[in-house]
Amino acid sequence: MRAAVLQLSSQGMSSTKLYNYIRIANKQGVKVLLLGEYILNPFFKELQTLSISMIKEQAQHQIKILKELASTYSLTIITPLIIVKKDKIYKTIAKFTPSSSYYYQQQILINYAHWNEENFFANKPKAVQAPLIFKIDNFKFAVISGFELHFDKIWEQISSKNIDCVLVPSVSTFGSYERWKNLILSRAFTQNCYILRANRIGEYCDNEFTWSFYGDSLLASPNGELLEHLGNKEELMIVDMSHYDVAKARESWGFKEIIDKRSLL
Repeated sequence: MRAAVLQLSSQGMSSTKLYNYIRIANKQGVKVLLLGEYILNPFFKELQTLSISMIKEQAQHQIKILKELASTYSLTIITPLIIVKKDKIYKTIAKFTPSSSYYYQQQILINYAHWNEENFFANKPKAVQAPLIFKIDNFKFAVISGFELHFDKIWEQISSKNIDCVLVPSVSTFGSYERWKNLILSRAFTQNCYILRANRIGEYCDNEFTWSFYGDSLLASPNGELLEHLGNKEELMIVDMSHYDVAKARESWGFKEIIDKRSLL
C-alpha cells in the first residue's frame, strides 16, 4: 500500500499547493493522502475570531476542491476539516474518495485553558465508539485525531478491527517532539500496526504564546520502529506499507492472540 503525507502550513482558501502535490502523488502511485490539522482551515485560535458564515463559506469551498481532486486523481484524501451544520461548528476528519465523502466527528477534543476546543466546537461528548475505518485493496485503515491518540478507550475500539495502519492528523506544538515520537512508536508496537502521522508546520502568535508547529510527520512500523520522518519544512512524504509485515509482527509478538483468548473466558 502506497500512501503519502502532505506536510504544510495553513493554506486558507488557496488550493494551488494541493493541486501541485496531488499531481505528484498520483504519478507515484499513491492511493491515500493524509493532511495534518488546521491546514485547510485557520488555526483554532484564529477560528474563534471568525464569523460562522465565513467558516461555512471556507468549508464549502474546500469540500468542492477536495471532491474534485479525489475524483480527478482516483485518490482517497484524509483531512481534518471544520464544517458548519445548522449554524453549529464541528471539528471533523473528512474522507474523500472518487465516489463519496464521509465526515468523522472527532470524539475527544482538547480542553485546556489556553486551548479549549471542547468548549468551542459543537461535537457532543459521548461514549467512545469506533473511529473512521475503511479498506483499500484489503489494506485496512483507521483514522483518529492527534489528541485521541492518547486515550486507551479509542485503542480498545481499534484493537478488535484488525487494522493495518492508523492515520493520525495532528497539530503538535510547544516543543513536544520527543513525547509525540515516543507515544506513536509505543502505540504502533503494542498494536502491531503502522501509524502514519501528519503534523502541520508554521506559526501562530497571540498575546501569551507562540505556537510553533514543528512538522516531524512520520511513519512508525508494526514493530515500533521509526521508518520515515520529515523535518520542519514543507514536504511530501511517500511511504510503502505491507499487510504481510503487520501479520508477521502480530505473529511474532502474539499480543492480540493473548487478549483474544481471554475475551472468550
